[in-house]
Amino acid sequence: MSDSISLESPIRSSSTERVSAATLSIPWYIWCAILSVICAVVGSAWDISWHEAVGRDTFWTPAHMLIYMSGILAGISCGFVILSTTFQKDSPLRDVSVSMWGFRGPLGAFICAWGGAAMLVSAPFDNWWHNSYGLDVKILSPPHVLLALGMIAIRFGTLVMVLAEMNRAQGAYRDKLERVLFFAVVFLLGMTVGIEQEYTNRIFMHGAQFYLLVMIAAPIWMATVAWVSGNRWAATIMTAMFTAVHLAFTWGLPLIPAQPKLGPVYQNVTHLIPTDFPLLLIVPAIVFDLVRRRIGKWGRWAQAATLGAAFLVSFVAVQWPFADFLMTPESHNRIFAANNYPYFVPSTSPWVRNVWVPTEHSFGQFWLRMVIALGVAVLMTRIGISWGEWMRRIRR
Repeated sequence: MSDSISLESPIRSSSTERVSAATLSIPWYIWCAILSVICAVVGSAWDISWHEAVGRDTFWTPAHMLIYMSGILAGISCGFVILSTTFQKDSPLRDVSVSMWGFRGPLGAFICAWGGAAMLVSAPFDNWWHNSYGLDVKILSPPHVLLALGMIAIRFGTLVMVLAEMNRAQGAYRDKLERVLFFAVVFLLGMTVGIEQEYTNRIFMHGAQFYLLVMIAAPIWMATVAWVSGNRWAATIMTAMFTAVHLAFTWGLPLIPAQPKLGPVYQNVTHLIPTDFPLLLIVPAIVFDLVRRRIGKWGRWAQAATLGAAFLVSFVAVQWPFADFLMTPESHNRIFAANNYPYFVPSTSPWVRNVWVPTEHSFGQFWLRMVIALGVAVLMTRIGISWGEWMRRIRR
């Protein structure tokens, strides 16, 4: 009888631990941070579309309010976490917190709180900038850069909070947090790719500059999520989620009626302008995961060189011919949305005329920049590997 008990007890204990792990809830402040990120993502896509279809008619657009709601939500929720951890001596977060300027709290909460403050400071700065200098000439104006830095901080802070919780967890609860991790990395990839959108239009896709810019933005997140996650399809899952979110905007925004309120009007706009069809990053992500399995025992630089080269080559192989397709009338439909132009783009624009815009002026310059793109792909992959390894050690 005693032998039976001694054999069954560990089994029951293990079963109890699995049930307990499966029923653990993700902390409320992580969900608030995720909601903050979603507000910024939806608000930003809506705002860009609003500018392209309606114009900047007022600061108080619904899209602007949703963007700044992101900063408010992150600032208040993470500020509360920091204050409660600092002044509540029995707070469960005290032992897994960092100290900063006399306050205590999770590292990610401090990053998110700073991001929320930066976003809110950028609001009056942006309004003053428009009143002083007129409408946006470039996306990367000083107030927009500050706003972007704030949004990046909130996204990165959210990722750090998820990682700290995930790295302390086990079993089913850790699997649950890993799914949230993919969600958090998706929006960091979207942010870095989105910042470059002025230079990643389809008219530039037959130039080396386009591929260089994508190599700066994308491989780092493929490597990061692959090394921090235990899932062998991590890069593919994350990129598939990114593509799905992007397509939701591409296909959803045109369903909302809109008309220009500012001039001059060069295009007949009757609905919100959709985002461009997403880059075909899903293909190099699949290649990345497949190659990674075969080189798992190699040195880190050898892995980075192989994965970076595989990423660039596979991306060029699919995006180059796809760019040809996007320049044809066959792409002018609801699926690929290649015939939706902002109201202020004249008919003489290369974009409207579907004409390539060269970014290199000689054969040699093109290949020199492609070699640089390869080096950047390798370097960013190596940085992503290091980031992923560092992120696996985050506990606070």
